[in-house]
Amino acid sequence: MEIKLENKKRSGPVLFSEYKRGDGIRKAVELGRENILFELKNSGLKGRGGAGFPTSTKWMLSAAANADKKFIVCNADEGEPGTFKDRVLLLEYPELVFDGMVIAGFTIGAQTGIVYLRGEYEYMLQPLEDYLAKVREDNLLGKNILGKENFDFDISIRLGSGAYVCGEETALIESLEGCRGEPRNRPPYPVNTGYLGYPTVVNNVETLASVSHIVLKGGEWFKKYGTDKSTGSKLFSVSGDCEKPGVYELPWGTKIKELLEIVGAKNTKAVQAGGASGTCIPKTQFDRMLGYEDAATGGSIIIFNESRNMLKVLKNFMEFFIEESCGQCTPCRIGNIKLMDGIEKIESGEFTFSYINNLKELGRTMQVASKCGLGQSSPNSFISILENFKEEILNTNWKGKENV
Repeated sequence: MEIKLENKKRSGPVLFSEYKRGDGIRKAVELGRENILFELKNSGLKGRGGAGFPTSTKWMLSAAANADKKFIVCNADEGEPGTFKDRVLLLEYPELVFDGMVIAGFTIGAQTGIVYLRGEYEYMLQPLEDYLAKVREDNLLGKNILGKENFDFDISIRLGSGAYVCGEETALIESLEGCRGEPRNRPPYPVNTGYLGYPTVVNNVETLASVSHIVLKGGEWFKKYGTDKSTGSKLFSVSGDCEKPGVYELPWGTKIKELLEIVGAKNTKAVQAGGASGTCIPKTQFDRMLGYEDAATGGSIIIFNESRNMLKVLKNFMEFFIEESCGQCTPCRIGNIKLMDGIEKIESGEFTFSYINNLKELGRTMQVASKCGLGQSSPNSFISILENFKEEILNTNWKGKENV
């Protein structure tokens, strides 16, 4: 069964450049573990799921861990609203993702890889299983890969259960173990104590796809693109009010206004960079660049034109977070509800400006006090939209009441 995606726009010299299945694995065996880690460090590759943690550091820590078993987990739980790039990679470039997993297994000494696939992507399960069967036939997966003794690594695919919070790596591991998807306390970290208590590397789909190119072509080649702090290129899932939505590969450092021109966006009011948990950027800031040092994003770019009501946009985001919070920690469980109460009071005009300022402070408290990335990032939209569109939202709805 072959599935093709419509309206995908390709550009960029890195992820969508030429690559043949198995080439990265062959190069990895030739290089050896230490040189692979050197090339990764030299490349400056950071996690493409949004956190931006250096990939080489994660791999080095797991490689140094002393354990009988180690695991590689591909985080394909693409649940961030507005993100669909990983789906494209898995369906149309599976060789990059699975070769990256094999390379990771070889580097840290793991024998088992697991793809944690978003539950809504169940339709992709059989095509991916069929692909893995072909890889095993080519001796690029399984026992004694490429004829190298004791180079054993195989991959299985597990379906998620539809929980947004399982995009967080420790909640993902809990789910893999058959438990409720809730974030763990850290430390210990997965690189030392992960799946079933063993050292585990959890990488995003795009991160693993980047690894295959880096190992084959070198870290110096990779960091020719992007900026000093954000090396390489990035896949952006572009949706919303534009003529050409789709998946775009652009070098880190691309300005927001340049991206808007490429995708045919007109009369743009705001850009939500990073999905619902990201930051809402107004048109006065479209000179900002996409990168870890400025407008960071895991890949989601949602475009809003002048016809959009930003308060309704914000309410939609907050409804999502209330629904998806696991409820484990108080700042996230209660805080998101309080922020929603504020939005409803703004809608009815029953608020004071001091009350709104207090809600912003609550959001900042949530950012530092919540247990995982959900509660730490859910106030981003609330704070950025109210700050950047306060005249549109607050002045329009305010009825001059003294008390809430």
